[in-house]
Amino acid sequence: KIMTLDKAREMLGTHVSLGSGYNRNAARLVLGEVQRDHGQQAVDMLIREFNMEELWGIKPGTVFESQYK
Repeated sequence: KIMTLDKAREMLGTHVSLGSGYNRNAARLVLGEVQRDHGQQAVDMLIREFNMEELWGIKPGTVFESQYK
């Protein structure tokens, strides 16, 4: 099943608002799905949109391997 960017934004918004380390890991899983379905440009856009570099040290350009290949 494809992860839409709207669904990814909804999920990431929840994880970012909670902000814990557990949510960081969950966000990384979401980004892995986005990577698989939409590519690096979409991942980098979401990282910037949700300020994940400042929040969790997740930098644009980071490659996320989806566990669901």
